[in-house]
Amino acid sequence: MNRMSDFNKITFESLEISEQKEGQYFSATRIKSVGELPGGDLLVKVAWSGLNYKDALSASGHRGITRRYPHTPGIDAAGTVVASLSPAFVKGEEVIVTGYDLGMNTSGGFAGYIRVPSAWAVKLPAGLSLKESMIIGTSGFTAASAIFEFIGHGIEPGSGNILVSGASGAVGSMAVAMLTKNGYSVIASSGKPELSESLLRLGVSEVIGRYALNDKSGKGLLPVRWIAALDTIGGPTLSTILRSTAERGIVCNCGMIASAMLEVSVFPFILRGVRLVGIASADTAMARRLEIWKLIAEKLKPASLENMYRIVGLDEVQHELDLMLEGKQHGKIIVLL
Repeated sequence: MNRMSDFNKITFESLEISEQKEGQYFSATRIKSVGELPGGDLLVKVAWSGLNYKDALSASGHRGITRRYPHTPGIDAAGTVVASLSPAFVKGEEVIVTGYDLGMNTSGGFAGYIRVPSAWAVKLPAGLSLKESMIIGTSGFTAASAIFEFIGHGIEPGSGNILVSGASGAVGSMAVAMLTKNGYSVIASSGKPELSESLLRLGVSEVIGRYALNDKSGKGLLPVRWIAALDTIGGPTLSTILRSTAERGIVCNCGMIASAMLEVSVFPFILRGVRLVGIASADTAMARRLEIWKLIAEKLKPASLENMYRIVGLDEVQHELDLMLEGKQHGKIIVLL
């Protein structure tokens, strides 16, 4: 077999979300064929996938994530190249595919195979296994993207405290583990006090509650508390963080759980020279994406990675996505295909 069409009769199991009636969605595992997959010059046999909040939204019918159903979610996938029409990849190579349109409007990683443009794929870096790449996944890549910004801004382990908000979430917990492994002093903020011990075990210097990041004084600047921050919350939390950041510090934001609106004066920017950077990991340019995955493999991979996940089968995915939407999930969930 040497043409992509030669593989079309291969069958595999996938999770499929269908709209039963307007506004009501149903998930089921079904057998599909490679011929049903979208076009692309790279066919990958998926070994592992991982759950993300976007997958939960896609599975619940969020049209801002997925426009057409039936659909297979899964914005993360890792596996082995089965067929390639690109000179950049050969059969048998192990690859990671995260972000771009995978699992959104392109059939995703909750399936035995994906077919995608080769421009979306990253060769598995030395120092990572396929399984480890999915424990890290989009959440870890997002955390590493922020740390990449910190390093580029000159933030070193001795520079001062780094705040991570939403520290018990997928991105936050991965950021904490990556930072503490590399000797940074981390303040973790979480709205789940029952998880404070687990954050302390990751090596944070202090755990604070979510309300410690909700200043209502109206002051343009607050006492300095950190030199850098990764915020996953947005809204008033981000405003408080910016006003509490040291001179020439940096704040990265990748979320808006509290609010998509930001009310803050220009004082942190023009009086302290604070830099605010948005982290949009899905469409990261490939050259930068390769640098960040290399940084993860060589430096940021958490020492505690093997204690940060649970494995589920394809038939358990929908239940886990439901828990995610309800805010009842902790830690990384990976899917064995």
